[in-house]
This record gives sequence, C-alpha cells and structure tokens, in this order.
Amino acid sequence: MEIISFICDEPQPTRATGFFKSTLGSVSLKKKEKKYQEKEDVSYAFNFPQEKQTFRAGAVSREFNFGTVLSSIGHFISVVANKIRRNLKTFFIGLLITGAVITAVVFSIKLALYKINHTGPLSFQQDDSLDEENLAKFMELFAMEGSLESLESKELTEDTSVKINPNLLIQPISYQTYKVRGGDTISGIAGKFGLKNISSLISVNNITNVRHLVEGQKLKIPNMDGIVYKVSAGDTLSKIADKYKIKVETILDVNELTTDSLTKGQELFLAGVGMDKTALAEVMGDLWKLPIRASFRWSSPYGNRIDPIKKVKSFHTGTDMACPTGTSVYAALSGTVSFTGVSSVFGNYIIIKHTGGYQTLYAHLSKIYVKKGQWVDQKVKIGAVGSTGYSTGPHLHFTVYKNGKLVDPMTVLKKK
Repeated sequence: MEIISFICDEPQPTRATGFFKSTLGSVSLKKKEKKYQEKEDVSYAFNFPQEKQTFRAGAVSREFNFGTVLSSIGHFISVVANKIRRNLKTFFIGLLITGAVITAVVFSIKLALYKINHTGPLSFQQDDSLDEENLAKFMELFAMEGSLESLESKELTEDTSVKINPNLLIQPISYQTYKVRGGDTISGIAGKFGLKNISSLISVNNITNVRHLVEGQKLKIPNMDGIVYKVSAGDTLSKIADKYKIKVETILDVNELTTDSLTKGQELFLAGVGMDKTALAEVMGDLWKLPIRASFRWSSPYGNRIDPIKKVKSFHTGTDMACPTGTSVYAALSGTVSFTGVSSVFGNYIIIKHTGGYQTLYAHLSKIYVKKGQWVDQKVKIGAVGSTGYSTGPHLHFTVYKNGKLVDPMTVLKKK
C-alpha cells in the first residue's frame, strides 16, 4: 500500500505568542532544513519510503499427490451430485423425453425399412391376363422337363443306417485304396468290396456329399463296416461303448489298443456302427435346407389365398420369403441347374433338378450366379433376392415339384 500522509503531534501556538514564534520559528526552521539536507540518508528524521510501492497476490504452488487428485475428483462429484439433486425432476423429464424421441426415431426407421424391403399390395393394369391358374401351368411346363430318376436316387430310398452284427467283427481294421471311375456310385463301390453300409465309406473318407464323386478321386476302403469316431475331452471306452451299443473288447481288438486310456483327437474305428439318419441324409443331399439363411418373413404360404389382383380366393403355387433385395439365395437341396432365365411371371428365375423326382424353382431374383447344367450343393449361392417379374416387393418365391406335381414346400423344409 502507499503511505500518503502522516501527522506530527506538536502543540499548536497561541494567539499571543504566535507572531514572535512564527518569526523566530521560520529562522530556526531554515537552519534545520540546511542541516538535514547535508544528510543524504535521513528524510526529516523519519524512515518512510520515498517511492510508491505496489504489492500483488501470486499463485500458491502445491506439490502434486494422489490425495490432491482424489480430493479434486470428490469435490467435482459432490458439485455434480448437488446439481442433479437440485434439478432431479428436470433431469428425469429430460431423460424421458430423450428416450421417447430415440424410440420414435428407431421405430420410424424400422417401419420405413419394412415398407421398402417387404411385400405389400400391388396394382396391375386391368388388361393383364396373368392369374394363378396360368402361373401353375407355366411352372408345370418347367417341372415336366426331363427324367430325374437314377440308380443313385433309388439307393436313397433304402435304409442305409442298418447296423451290422458287431459280434462277427473281431479283427483289426485295415484299409485299401480305390480310384473312382466314371459312372461309379457310393453304393456300387461299397458293394464291390462287400460292405453293406454305405456310411462306412462316407465316414472313413469324410465325404460331405455323395452325389459329387469325382473321377480319379481316391477313396480309403475299410475291411469291415463301421464309422470313424474322434475322441473328445472326457471320453472313455465305456462311455463310447454304451453310446453306440458295442462292446469295449470289440473297440480294443479292432483298434489294436493295449490300454484303455484315450487322448483328445484320437481316432477310433467303431466296427458295425452306422451313421445316424439325420447326418446321413445331409451327406446324401436329402436333408432339405431353407433357401434363405438370413432373417426373412413368411409373406405368403402355399395353397389357397386372396389374389392380390382380383381380391378373390386363389391358389398360390409356392411359398414367399420376404427380405431385403440382395439377400443371398441358396439351393434347398443339392442338384443340377435345369434352367435360368427371365419371364414376365417369375422375373429372373432358376430351376434346379434333384434326384428322387424333385425340382425346385427360385423366382423374382435380382441376380443369378449359376449357369444351366452346373451342379450345386447347399453351400452354393445361386442368386440374390429381388422383385423382378410378377412381384409385390423384394422376396423369394420358392416352389417344389415331385414328379411333375406341386408339393407344399413346408412338407420338405420341415425335414431339415
């Protein structure tokens, strides 16, 4: 701070003596001033600073430590909590409004996508002559093309999972090699080597589809019927024997084991055991699968329905699976592509013929990935969903024929 004045406590002169004292005082004062001026380090006998001094507050430096950090965080949380507590009602109202807005936006987006990607009402010109009867006749022409029966299809009607009597098989397992020739079938090869169960060849050679044997392919041929089993963690010989209804001694003898200890991943030959029917049907290509593997909606079933044009009861020759354009379409069953093309009814379509007299049709596609004569299995993408031809929106129209007669697709798809 700055000292701006000070007061000397000296007695004041009276009126009577004022004149004389003032005259004498002035002379005396001059002498004193001269005396003081000679002393550079004294100012009127007082030690007051001669210059203006300024004092400013500075930041207080504190050493960093975790206690300080925790204290700051605690203070911040306390301030926020106090604000929330004072504005709790406003906070909850804002939260509810925000939730309502987000819900409305999500619902609107889903509704818009549903309208875009799913079938709905369709308006046609009044002179359009297409109806369900014409559709059925058109599809039947495709289905009647060619004979689908073969020796292989006859094999599939037989019970190929019959077990062989394990009591007759007490000998070590051994293998020989066979090279597939043109015209060979899995059952024909099994018969050549005295095997009664085709699942023996399937299991030993890890065949995923028996309808696609390749000429020149080498197969391992076991000297007895049975399957290969891969040991899992926790398996014991007694558990495996109980599961497959065979004797522990048979497993030991056939695999020439000297101990009952097993290791994970070890392969055992289970003599006399056949594959279960579901696994065998899949390998044989008889296990139907949905042609759409992504999310979809059943938009129109097989059979009687209300015609989308005439608004009267009519017959629908297949089943419709509504889903976004571009969704992958797969073969429902392994087979050979019979037709691919474009029509005003089906748009882009594919027809696949299978053994057993079956044909399947895939219509309204946006893209076709296969060619006529190509063999496809259930892992092959044959096309993509679209809305071409006689269509009310993006969906797959799926039709099944058995020996030229319409079949409800659900009766075969339920076997999956």
